Amino acid sequence: MPGMNHKLLLPLALVAALAACTTTPQRNPLAQWVPSANHNARQPVIIVLHHTDQDSVQQSLDTLRSANSGGKVSSHYLVGRKGDLYQLVADSERAWHAGGGRWGSITDLNSTSIGIEIDNDGESPFSAPQIATLLRLLDDLCTRYNIPRSQIIGHADLAPSRKADPSRFFPWQQLAEAGFGIWPKASDGAAPEGFDRWLALQALGYPMDDRAAAARAFHRRFRGSDTLPAELDAEDARILHSLLQQVK
Repeated sequence: MPGMNHKLLLPLALVAALAACTTTPQRNPLAQWVPSANHNARQPVIIVLHHTDQDSVQQSLDTLRSANSGGKVSSHYLVGRKGDLYQLVADSERAWHAGGGRWGSITDLNSTSIGIEIDNDGESPFSAPQIATLLRLLDDLCTRYNIPRSQIIGHADLAPSRKADPSRFFPWQQLAEAGFGIWPKASDGAAPEGFDRWLALQALGYPMDDRAAAARAFHRRFRGSDTLPAELDAEDARILHSLLQQVK
């Protein structure tokens, strides 16, 4: 083009090349590229909720972009106390939020989940604006990625011997009434005779490596208690029987 500064040609060519790279599939130079249309993007199948156990959203933003005492951590989203919402990792990427643990047959939760941190110290109720934002986010994620709305769990559910979040204050019943997660139905009666409580807990998804820890995590979520005995009583059996009817 007349009048163009030829010194700009190299930078412009570099920009064009970089732009092309953003749309070109990653290819292995050792192999011949013979593309197939039979594929799709990797998608999450479950959502894991956490509480930050810190004093402010800014402190949590700093931690989730650097490290805590156990090393580098992150999550896809952080929900502030005032309902503010932050995204730290793209949905398509593997955030480091779940660590070791399992839920049912899923053994690598980081690879198959979206992690949501909620700004809360673990000793106080969650705010109404916070839960309102969380519900909007859950609706968006479940809709876009076709994640079953029953597949919303807490960090303690998948790692009961290590974690206690999102604490006994988290409003699981409110979430279930809005269509996310599961909650026992008051209309369901007692479990049938011979109902195996531990087998039911495992069928729900809880890991059985440490039965006492699994029972405590179950009590925290479905009975709002950190002090019940680490056993499963008749009320637990009723709850488990009701829950399993919902996940068949």
